[in-house]
Amino acid sequence: MAAGTRCFLVRHGEAAAHWGEEDDPGLSALGRQQAERAAAELLALGVSGDYAILTSPKARARETAAPLAARAGREAGLAPDFREIPAPVPLAERRDWLRGFLRERWSACHHREVLAWRQGLLDALAGLDRPAVIFTHFLVINAVVAHARGQDDVLAFWPDNGSVHEIAILPGGSLEVVRLGAELETVVN
Repeated sequence: MAAGTRCFLVRHGEAAAHWGEEDDPGLSALGRQQAERAAAELLALGVSGDYAILTSPKARARETAAPLAARAGREAGLAPDFREIPAPVPLAERRDWLRGFLRERWSACHHREVLAWRQGLLDALAGLDRPAVIFTHFLVINAVVAHARGQDDVLAFWPDNGSVHEIAILPGGSLEVVRLGAELETVVN
C-alpha cells in the first residue's frame, strides 16, 4: 500500500425496515449485533484515539457508530457528505429505482443531484486530514470503491451490513482500495 491517510468505511448494520418502506429506520436486533462486531473488528485493526469517527446522519448509521464511539469515550461526528444516495423518486418507488440504478454506469447517470452527491462524498474523503472511520451506506461504499478502481459501473460489489472496508487516501486526493470486508449473500434491503 502506498503511504496515505487510512480510512475505514463501515456499512450500517441491518435496518429495522427495508429501503423504501421507511425514510429513516434504526437498526434491527441483528443490526445492533453487527454494530458491536464492527466496533470489535475496527479496534482489532488498530483504530485508536487519533481516528475521526464520522457518521451519516441516518439513524441506522448513527446507531452502528455508537459502539465504537462508546468504546472510544466520545461521540461520532455527523458527516452529511456520507449520507445515503438521494433517490430522485418518492419513498414508495425507491426500491424499484434502486434496482434499475444498480445496473447503470456513472458516465450514463443524468441525475444532477446524484452526481453532486457522488462528487461531494469523494471531495469529502479527499479532504480528510487524519485517519477516519466513516459509518455510511451501501452505495457510498460502492461509489468510493468504483472511483478508486477506475470502474464506471454503479455496482462495484455487495458490501454486507456491518462490513468494514479500508481505503487509503493518497497525496493529491486519489484513493486506493486496501481491503474489502464481507460481501452480501442476499440482495440489498
